[in-house]
Amino acid sequence: MPFDKIIPRRGTNCVKWDTVPEGVLPMWVADMDFETAPCVQEAVRKRAEHGVFGYTAVPASYYDSVCDWFSSRHGWRPDPSWIIYCPGLVPAMSACVSAFTQPGDKVIIMSPVYNCFFSSIRNYGCTVLDVPLLTVVEDGVPHYEIDFEGLERAASDPGAKMMMFCSPHNPAGRVWTREELERVGRICLAHGIVPVSDEIHCEFTIPGVKFMPFASVSPEFERACVTLCSPSKAFNIAGLQISNIICADPEIRARVNKAVNVNEICDVNPFGVVALQAAYTPEGLEWLTELNARIASNYLRLRELLGAELPECRVYRLEGTYLAWLDIKALCFTPDGSLRISSVDVERSLVEVEKVKVSNGVMYGQEGFLRINMACPPALLEDGLGRIVRGIKRLMI
Repeated sequence: MPFDKIIPRRGTNCVKWDTVPEGVLPMWVADMDFETAPCVQEAVRKRAEHGVFGYTAVPASYYDSVCDWFSSRHGWRPDPSWIIYCPGLVPAMSACVSAFTQPGDKVIIMSPVYNCFFSSIRNYGCTVLDVPLLTVVEDGVPHYEIDFEGLERAASDPGAKMMMFCSPHNPAGRVWTREELERVGRICLAHGIVPVSDEIHCEFTIPGVKFMPFASVSPEFERACVTLCSPSKAFNIAGLQISNIICADPEIRARVNKAVNVNEICDVNPFGVVALQAAYTPEGLEWLTELNARIASNYLRLRELLGAELPECRVYRLEGTYLAWLDIKALCFTPDGSLRISSVDVERSLVEVEKVKVSNGVMYGQEGFLRINMACPPALLEDGLGRIVRGIKRLMI
């Protein structure tokens, strides 16, 4: 099976593998250890055979691919004229902060959340206005829900201008329901907050869970929001540097487009363009369906193993992404609530002793958690989980 194959990645200038010491198994950065879809490989190979890689013009077929894909897969058809391409989602986030805020303004987030939300906001001299997610436990399994009262208060702050919304949520693994999206949208619109929806993980859902683009909820939301999307996570092509910013409203789009050009992130490479068009095809969808099945299987195995070996540490319910969120507060805190050991130190100790690297919760705004990347062949998953279990047990003594 293509998702069982172990592909050596060391020595390829790979961030995930080549920036950690030899012998360390990396389960941290959101980069899969799977080959991309065969149709994407073939498209890139064919383009490389041409041998000339000059400045790239993005053809009309590119925009059609994006619109057709979102229409058929997610029930929302943007207009091609709404799309602004750029090299990546993080530059796109930063462009949006630049477009909709001034230094000193506040940007709403819901922690724990993708670490680049924090840096994109602070790099422009803005302030993070955090509305932490609420933990709810059902049938012994925790998941996050939105603090709508807190969100209403934050949106009422005169300094708040924009909300960075993560959907599906990284690292929480939530896929927001239509009702949740409606409540978020109504609050933003009532207070003049621009919602910027990071939907880079939108292709990953557990069977039985349906992703809904924020813009698809209503025509009003479609006009008011900015959608950030890319095939880079789903097809493991982050190195090809391609993403899209989708804005229906001409005024909002003009502000984003200006920020994209002022920050000189308005060019992409030829491989990203052909890779996206190859990914957004029936062949790409067939591969993606198999990928989601593998991730769901890996998640169930992770839940099973950690539940048996580390009952004190709870795995949050996964609905989307390939990132498991592990509550290790039983390790990090004493019974009276004092910090015993930071998750930063837990991460460091796991690297030094068990030779496995995960991501600490502090970088996402929450102490007492680890984020585990499950997008790897089963053999690597078993090896990595065994190391994590041994390390946490060692530290809990």
